[in-house]
Amino acid sequence: MTLRVTTRFAAVFTAMAAASIAVVGCSTSDSAETPAAESSTGSFPLTVPHMYGETTLDAVPERVATWGFGTTDAVLALGVVPVAMPSAEYGGGDDLTYPWISDAIDASGEPAPILLDNVTDALTVEKVLAADPDVLLAPHSGLTQAEYDAVTAAGVPVIAPPEELWSTPWRDVITTTGDVLGVQDRARDLVADLDRQVQDAGAAHPEFEGRTIAYVSEAADVYYLLLPSDPRVELLENLGFVSPASVTDLATDDATYSTTVSAENISKIDADVVFTQVDTDDALQQFLDSSVSRQIPAVAAGAVAGFVGQEAGAAVGPTALSIPYFLPTLVEGLAAAVSNAG
Repeated sequence: MTLRVTTRFAAVFTAMAAASIAVVGCSTSDSAETPAAESSTGSFPLTVPHMYGETTLDAVPERVATWGFGTTDAVLALGVVPVAMPSAEYGGGDDLTYPWISDAIDASGEPAPILLDNVTDALTVEKVLAADPDVLLAPHSGLTQAEYDAVTAAGVPVIAPPEELWSTPWRDVITTTGDVLGVQDRARDLVADLDRQVQDAGAAHPEFEGRTIAYVSEAADVYYLLLPSDPRVELLENLGFVSPASVTDLATDDATYSTTVSAENISKIDADVVFTQVDTDDALQQFLDSSVSRQIPAVAAGAVAGFVGQEAGAAVGPTALSIPYFLPTLVEGLAAAVSNAG
């Protein structure tokens, strides 16, 4: 099954892996059990520990700038329009803004935020300061020590990633944002609601339960296999799918969220369904017709959930806004692929 998303689905796989490892790394943690900040609900001063030390906020910030992936979505989902946010060159369309973010800003009636640099680029401190924010929220980002120091030296508090760059679970991005905005309970309710949406979608398709799935992508004749620790694979597992041993067995010793697979090993990917995302219809057809790809049994059987368009590629990374935006499309494609698998 190939599914073309025709809204504004507008880098390559490796850049998306960075921004989804970048997108949500380690998203198996339970935010409800591990609060993101040392604070009771809505209490200030609020102290947030992170990889560069800790940041204390005396009051709820009114002007919020966001950086990295997923934080803009969390801020908007919790009812705040940021004064500045990263642009999205991959999947953001002509206005460099993801459609689910544009929809939320339009619905708010508030002015559009200042666009900062692309989400995976270096942060231009001058652009941040021009927005005059009360805080820079960057819990899931590539924010460097030098960038952190420059923004804080200008008097703007910064919430940096808690442990590692591009490694904060998507649920923790939401709960950290809720802590900073003084709506801790609302943020945790939002996480629970998003989990419920995914669970309900899986329950509506009992044929997903226990089916094996492999997330395979190809770029420039290199095949990438996403591992269960990647948040996109986690989302598929939350719908009822499981990752077969053939996926984890192919991972190299230094693999974290993805691994490359050589042509001679590609036939070892043994799963009921293959999930893939590509930028164009031609690229998808090449993947389906390739003599290398067809060594994967599911590809040869036509059991492929293929999503076309950069917007689709970006939407697969779970965030507070992309999950409800893309979930129906995702489930439709998966259901067709499972039907083809027999």
